[in-house]
Amino acid sequence: MPLHIVLVEPEIPANTGNIARTCAATGTHLHLVKPLGFRTDDATLKRAGLDYWYAVHIEYHESFAEVQEKYQAGRFFYATTKAKQQYSDIKFQDGDFLVFGKETKGLPPELLAANPDTCIKMPMSDKVRSLNLSNSAAIIVYEALRQLDFPGLS
Repeated sequence: MPLHIVLVEPEIPANTGNIARTCAATGTHLHLVKPLGFRTDDATLKRAGLDYWYAVHIEYHESFAEVQEKYQAGRFFYATTKAKQQYSDIKFQDGDFLVFGKETKGLPPELLAANPDTCIKMPMSDKVRSLNLSNSAAIIVYEALRQLDFPGLS
């Protein structure tokens, strides 16, 4: 069962394109939760994803609640700088959902407050607020895949 990356209201097309390319390279499913901060025919989005869009399993959702409803049995992990536990503390499983918020605000505070035990962070210097969204997604998905022994990858 593949891993899933969920982008809640992404704003920057190049980040989403880069994440789509990571999804194509790893067999990870991509979920985009509206509203999006760009049009899906945006040239920057397409350029960042190069010619790998055909290899991306992508779903569009009207809300994050829709994702949760459709995948009720899924385990959801919420990336945030406000978490207490690090992403490397998690024992990831096939089919896990890695959830990321919009570039300027992150995930909604109420979503984080409702899920404190599954919020995860990446350790970093106090000189920056956060890492780039596409870098964060790649780091966490590759850690999950490493733990799963890189299924289907060579």
